[in-house]
Formats: sequence, C-alpha cells, structure tokens
Amino acid sequence: MGTLLAMMPGRVVVNGNPYRIVHYMPIECRDRPTTLREARKHDRRAAIVAVARRSFLEEGYAATSMSGLLRTLGGSKATLWGYFPSKEALFGAVIADVTAAFRRQVMDELDAPGELDATLVNFCRSFMNKTGHADAVAIWRLVMAESGRFPEVGRIFYDHAAGHIERALATYIAQQIAARRLRDDGALDMARVLIGMTAAQQNRRLWGVEPAGGAGMDADARRFVGYFLRLFAVGPRAE
Repeated sequence: MGTLLAMMPGRVVVNGNPYRIVHYMPIECRDRPTTLREARKHDRRAAIVAVARRSFLEEGYAATSMSGLLRTLGGSKATLWGYFPSKEALFGAVIADVTAAFRRQVMDELDAPGELDATLVNFCRSFMNKTGHADAVAIWRLVMAESGRFPEVGRIFYDHAAGHIERALATYIAQQIAARRLRDDGALDMARVLIGMTAAQQNRRLWGVEPAGGAGMDADARRFVGYFLRLFAVGPRAE
C-alpha cells in the first residue's frame, strides 16, 4: 500500500491525493482498535475504502478494478487482497461506509422511547433527508445503472444498506403489533409499504424534478405516516 503521508480527521492522503473518510464504522465493525497494530490495520483499511469509494462513485462499478485501485494505492496485491478478497467485498465495504451513519441513526430513532406516530414520522424524515445526500444519490444511481449487467451490485446494496433499514423498521413494527397498536399484515411487508412511500421523494430527486432538501419534507413525513396508520393502526388512529 502507498505511504500514508498525512492523516487528519475526515481526510487521508495517499500518494499525494486526498480522499475523504467517513468516521462512522459499519454497524457490524464498530469495535475500536485496542492495539497499535490494530489501529494501523484500521487506518489502512479506511484508506483503501476511501480510494475505492471515490472510484466507484466517480467511475462506476464496471470501470473500477482491483488492479486499478492498486495502482492508486501502491503496495502489493497481497496487502489489498488481504483486506478485500474481491471487488464485490470491497464494494460492500464502500456501501457500508456510505450508509453507516444513516443505519445507526435509524436504529437509535426506532429504539428511542416515544409514541408510535412520532417515531414513524422521525423515521420517514430521516429516510428522506439521508437519501437526499449527494453520496446517497450517487450510490442509488450507480446501483440502478449497473445492477442489470452486474446482479451482484443490487444484491450487495440490499445486503449492506436497504435490507438493514427494512429489517430495523420491520422489527419495530413487529413490536407495535405485539403491543396491539398495529394490525398484523406481516411486519416486513408493512415496513416496505412505508419505505415505498418515503422513497417516492428520492425518485423525484433522481428524475431532477425536485431539489434536495425540499421544504415540504416534514409535511410529507406526516402525510405518509397518516396513510400508513389508516391502513394498519388499531383503534382511533385507523379512523
């Protein structure tokens, strides 16, 4: 691997080129390094992911290769392959890196005590806000453009991002079903209904007909939750 000439919060410089690092580790890898050796390995892995992140977002999945990344990073194949045995594994790490903060925020919001409708509104608002971020839009466009030729792209995106969000929301909905606040129409299917409504704003942004951070985001979130509760709520909310 190339010499790390500088390490600063949020940025790493590899062979003279700056790369941004997101300091939210994937949910499954959040333990902090406990030794100097582990810290160095973590830094090397972060540098590889940062370089790959730029390449995937700017060049696309097909145009990014392990050999091309190695030319940017420097060092040996053994080092790169020691961290990531395939391009698919590296792409998964990039997706996890891009979406880590979002996934963590979703888990925190769904775990926080609060009323059903307020929790769902917070979820929808966060979903629309985070999926409107430039990197999220770039990843979504990449997945839509290349998953037809490379089915692994869609699978990796689902495994490392969309699937996490679906399962987290479905778990929360299952708890509300058990508490008799929602009807049981299948927690995962119900989660997909709410996510499908909130994803509509993402589609409008991708089509270029709505700017990021639309002023009506809060109203949209409340409206979508209102639709959801009219479909599935038990008691007065269903009226």
